[in-house]
Amino acid sequence: MKIGIVLRGLHRSESDLAHELLVVSERHKADHEMYHLARDLAAWSQRHVREIAELAPSYGEDLDPDPDPGDATRLGRAVREKSSELLGRTSSPGLLKLRDLRELYVKASGVSVDWEMLAQAAQGLRHADLLALTQRCHPETLRQMRWANAMIKESSTQVLVS
Repeated sequence: MKIGIVLRGLHRSESDLAHELLVVSERHKADHEMYHLARDLAAWSQRHVREIAELAPSYGEDLDPDPDPGDATRLGRAVREKSSELLGRTSSPGLLKLRDLRELYVKASGVSVDWEMLAQAAQGLRHADLLALTQRCHPETLRQMRWANAMIKESSTQVLVS
């Protein structure tokens, strides 16, 4: 059974998504909607990481329940916040925002595929706890994807045509 491998990959992917959402929120702090929503969405992925880690021992994996904060240190955060303020005064923040949203969409899409594979395996194995985990977490990942896509749609015309 290879469920542990999928759980380990999903754990890493969710942790990466949470980290990227936090980095993007700090980079675009001047955009209050993006800042606050990205932080809320990051909290979802952080919770997913904890839930995956709780279930992982049943499948032979020992995973850290705390999402990797990456470079979300105070210094890194201060640098990104300052650059956000400075970029807010130039003509390129829109392109940076689109690039960041695209990256978030791609990462969330990958996480969604992992959840789907895990759900299919859980159904095949008839593992109710694993299926329940996918049913709790996958819809939130789909909402993360839809948010990034909606923000891309909202911003693309203005940024790319101006």
